[in-house]
Amino acid sequence: MANHYSALKRARQTGSKTVRNRANKSRLRGALRSLRQAIAKGDKEATQNAFRATVSEVDKGVQKGVIHKNTASRYKARLNSRVKAVAGK
Repeated sequence: MANHYSALKRARQTGSKTVRNRANKSRLRGALRSLRQAIAKGDKEATQNAFRATVSEVDKGVQKGVIHKNTASRYKARLNSRVKAVAGK
């Protein structure tokens, strides 16, 4: 355990940031999961709504530093193609 004041403060900061990062990452994964489930069901309307919400969460994940900008772009492109496939059916 840390003994210096600065090390104790750093330990507190790390703990709070870990909680925040975990919540942000969990929110992002949940949005992706809900979209993938909507795609699997094949419901066009639900898929469109889930896609909009998921893209928003992915962009927020980039802003908060949870994922990289290019990773977000890749996610959105791949999910968009899957959404279009559902809409085309």
